[in-house]
Amino acid sequence: MKLISIDPGFDKVGYAIFDKTGNGNSDFIYITSDLIKTSPKSKHEVRLKKVYEELEKVIERYQPKVMVIEQLFMFKNQKTVIKVAQAIGVIELVASLYDLQIERLTPLQIKQMVTGYGNADKKSVQKMIELTLSDKIQIKDDDQADAIACGLAYCYTNHFS
Repeated sequence: MKLISIDPGFDKVGYAIFDKTGNGNSDFIYITSDLIKTSPKSKHEVRLKKVYEELEKVIERYQPKVMVIEQLFMFKNQKTVIKVAQAIGVIELVASLYDLQIERLTPLQIKQMVTGYGNADKKSVQKMIELTLSDKIQIKDDDQADAIACGLAYCYTNHFS
């Protein structure tokens, strides 16, 4: 069974695809990850539409059954948090239209599962991703890494079966 993990955003949405292969919490395969990017020059509604359309293409291609979303934590910029929250609404709408089970993990839970330390920094998380997935991955961006970490954390919880 496949899962898609999401690091939600407005400028960039990170996603990763995993496939569960057995019953243990290490029985999974990393398939791919990337970013959905929107242009700051585009209108707000056009950017949300792009997130919708691009995410729909990914779901149609990989056919996941579960979507794991990193929960919004804390934002200093209220304008940004509203845009990200709207993008999350679009992301959850796509998941609902494709009958995906939606799960949510906090940044603390993700860092704890991936590194063993809930207050780990981004470098530590990326290092653990590279160690876990070895040469199978090339991380282009923090948002992509966050989506991979979210997926790994969910795989590690052994709820993914």
